[in-house]
Amino acid sequence: MKDYLVLISCICFLVFLIPGRFRKYFAIGGWACIVGYLFLELPYYFSINNFMYPAIAILSVPFLYITTKYLLRGDPRVIQLSTIAAVAFLIYAPFGYIPALGDWLIAAVADQTSAALAMSGHPVNFSAWNMMERNGFRTEIILACTGIQSIAIMLGVAWGVRSTAGQKIAGFLLVFPTIYVLNIVRNVFVITAYSEQWFPYLSTIAGNGEMGYESFFWAHNVMAELGALIFLVILAYALFLVLPELGKLADSLYRLYRSEVERIVRPKAGRSEL
Repeated sequence: MKDYLVLISCICFLVFLIPGRFRKYFAIGGWACIVGYLFLELPYYFSINNFMYPAIAILSVPFLYITTKYLLRGDPRVIQLSTIAAVAFLIYAPFGYIPALGDWLIAAVADQTSAALAMSGHPVNFSAWNMMERNGFRTEIILACTGIQSIAIMLGVAWGVRSTAGQKIAGFLLVFPTIYVLNIVRNVFVITAYSEQWFPYLSTIAGNGEMGYESFFWAHNVMAELGALIFLVILAYALFLVLPELGKLADSLYRLYRSEVERIVRPKAGRSEL
């Protein structure tokens, strides 16, 4: 069911890119499927003690309400936001839905991560084509470990706004190599921390019954997640400098959603139209 929701969301956003009077309904369908997917993933997130994505799932409900409301009005700001999501899906889809491409990317990242681990003095053995083992601890490289989602999102941000060809190229050169290389560094950190058991703390919070999982939890679910979030904020700021229209769009969207949240939280307060 979850995989179907992602596929339907992808199809909806791609159809949204085709001009037509009903395109806004496809955008609504795309956003709704994403929110549905987040909620269906909650049991998995809780099983690995990941609380960031459940928080995102809860916040996605008012986001969907506001987005749907303004898509139905044909608001150009939310149309532009949906265009960014559609471009991101267009970049991600070949790797997510063509197994040969996805496996090729996973294998490439696994090989490069292994080489980086060897250079750092922590060589690993492959127990499978995408499974690395060190000190009895195994780590599987999957599509989510390749950074393709972050690359697709940030390229969607860079290419989904009005900009010149030169600005789009500059956005690509800023986003792709930076995220790709830093994702390899992230993998090296997580695998080393797990296999060397750097953070065997607070098993009641970080443990799942699997021996040594605590180190993986702190390295992957906490430190790497927070580090990635901070980095993406910095990268977004750099994109604002390269793409001035992106900064204007971000400010306009912030004011739109903030105003709507205030209407929900303080419905009797004075209101002003944006």
